[in-house]
Amino acid sequence: MKLPAMLLTLLLTACGTPTYQGPISANFDGERFLNPGRPMTNTFGSFLKWRFGLGEQSSQRAVWPTYAAPRGSGAGGFAKPAARVEGNKLVVTAIGHASFLLQTQGMNILLDPVFADRASPVSFAGPKRITPPGVAFADLPPIDVVLVSHNHYDHLCIETLRQLVQAHNPQIIVPLNNAPTILAAVPTARVTEKDWGQSVALNDAVKVTLEPMQHWGARTPFDRRKALWAAMALQIKNGGTVYWVGDSGYGLGANAGVWFAEAGVKYPDIRLAILPIGAYEPRWFMQYSHMNPTEAVSAFQKTKAAYGIGHHFGVFQLTDEAWQQPTGDLQVALGAAKIPATTFRALWAGQVWDVPVK
Repeated sequence: MKLPAMLLTLLLTACGTPTYQGPISANFDGERFLNPGRPMTNTFGSFLKWRFGLGEQSSQRAVWPTYAAPRGSGAGGFAKPAARVEGNKLVVTAIGHASFLLQTQGMNILLDPVFADRASPVSFAGPKRITPPGVAFADLPPIDVVLVSHNHYDHLCIETLRQLVQAHNPQIIVPLNNAPTILAAVPTARVTEKDWGQSVALNDAVKVTLEPMQHWGARTPFDRRKALWAAMALQIKNGGTVYWVGDSGYGLGANAGVWFAEAGVKYPDIRLAILPIGAYEPRWFMQYSHMNPTEAVSAFQKTKAAYGIGHHFGVFQLTDEAWQQPTGDLQVALGAAKIPATTFRALWAGQVWDVPVK
């Protein structure tokens, strides 16, 4: 990164997310967004205790490899998607971590695209990817829509969005108050903000609705929960619903799994649930924000989805578990729930799934 760009990045990071100027609601208290009935107990101090060994609850990180190739069927493990996929056929290509390409009804939709080497505000520090994106940027088909679930750096990557706007000029749909972060760096981006429960028609055959998920947002230590987070439901004409959760905790106590069950009621035709299965150790710190594979399987059951994809693993080392632990733990959880591994798949970067119609 050239020095002026680096300075701009640092300046934007220092400024953080502005306070949202909107009415008080169930998920906005006038200053910050929240999970109704689910107050967040973790603090930045909790993070420091875990990550930097301050106290007994310090990090015990597993050692990850420094490089792992994509696992697609193409040369070098990379996938080369078709230009378009028509009708209710649904093809999902894993780019890696939380990034996917969804193709259906002639639409090319990217989910939480991150092509950068690091999930970080700077190029010289922060979690570094060990696997290249499963689709080379130059091999992307024409991108119509980008969906961003929340503003953490492993989900909202400004450099990737800048490249996408320059190459494809897609519509970008985000939860409330994420547009300022994007527009400050990419002023020509076409960004649409929505609250939970609000919808956008992508074309005559696909509609996306933002739904609750238990998470939070921040770009700096000083702007926690100033931008909203969301799951998203894509309703496909004659093709069921794709319920995508970019990042979420399962919920605790009386709230355990509630929003997944509510999604299953609201969308009784869920064809595919895309659920996070990684970045979950240690549980004392991560359980509010991230599901483990056992919880992800329970969430899948509550949605009553026909098929499931596990993601959020194997690319960026964010937490303590071993590199392949999420996929191993998923197989154990699926076995305990008597769900075939062909029904709920963990997709590595480069892998492609032509999802059957429910």
